This record gives sequence, structure tokens and C-alpha cells, in this order.
Amino acid sequence: MAEYLQKDFSIYVAESMGGTMTGYLVCRVDGGVIWAESLYVMPEWRRQGVGSRLYACAEKLGQDLGGDTVYNWVDPDNDAIISFLAARGYTVLNLIELRRRRSGEQARHRINVGPYRFVR
Repeated sequence: MAEYLQKDFSIYVAESMGGTMTGYLVCRVDGGVIWAESLYVMPEWRRQGVGSRLYACAEKLGQDLGGDTVYNWVDPDNDAIISFLAARGYTVLNLIELRRRRSGEQARHRINVGPYRFVR
């Protein structure tokens, strides 16, 4: 969090009625574009609307700055955030990052991107 604060990122924190942190969202504003840098909800608070309420803050920030969306970098193996964003109407924009496997690196996952199949 210290690094985010030092860079003056917008940080939203969700707390329970008892004051316990239940989750947080960090947003970066770059040229009027909102990037959701990090969204985290404590495991015991997941699927209770905490992430949705936090993410609504990012979307409101975007609207307040005259934008209409929030941008996200997502690892293709992160099914939880992909499902979360898809349910909010987000879809793949245009970026796929590719690299060759490192020496000795074992393939763990298969990823489909359109008609292409990759082993990761």
C-alpha cells in the first residue's frame, strides 16, 4: 500500500461494521484513463458484494473524470477476476502478451484465445 500511496493512486477500502478491513481497490489515473491496479477481497467476505461495491467506486471515478469505462490488466489464468469483470459487462479489448517458455519451465495450463490454443 505504501507504494500506491507514494504514487498518489486512488485507494478504496471496504470495512465491516466492526471496522475490520474486508477488501480494497487501487486505481491509477493516467491521462484521464482509469486503471484498476489491484482488487482484493478477504476470502471470508467474497461473494457478498464487497468487490462489486469497491469496483463501483472505480467506475464512478471514471465517470467523474468524463470517461465511460475502467481498464484492467488480467492474467488469463485468473478465472475469478475474469468472471467478475465479464458479469459487469467487460470483455477482451485488444492485448495478448506472448513469450517463449524459459529453459526448464514446465507447461501448466492451456489457454484458448479465439481459434488459437497456447500451452502455458
